[in-house]
Amino acid sequence: MNRGLDCFALTLVIIGAVNWGLIGFFNFNLVEAIFGFTWIARVIYALVGLSGLYCLTLYGRIHSGEMARE
Repeated sequence: MNRGLDCFALTLVIIGAVNWGLIGFFNFNLVEAIFGFTWIARVIYALVGLSGLYCLTLYGRIHSGEMARE
């Protein structure tokens, strides 16, 4: 697989996780604070969601040993 895509997806998942943590602990949505609830925020949410789905493939690649060969 593409290592750059893996890093990009993982970065977006981490951003999403931090945002959810801020919402849970402080009721503060960082994405909406920066962009408002606009189409840009919706695109970011969509990309984070797609990245989370993509990161599910990491389990299979880790299990198969594919990532160790890179």
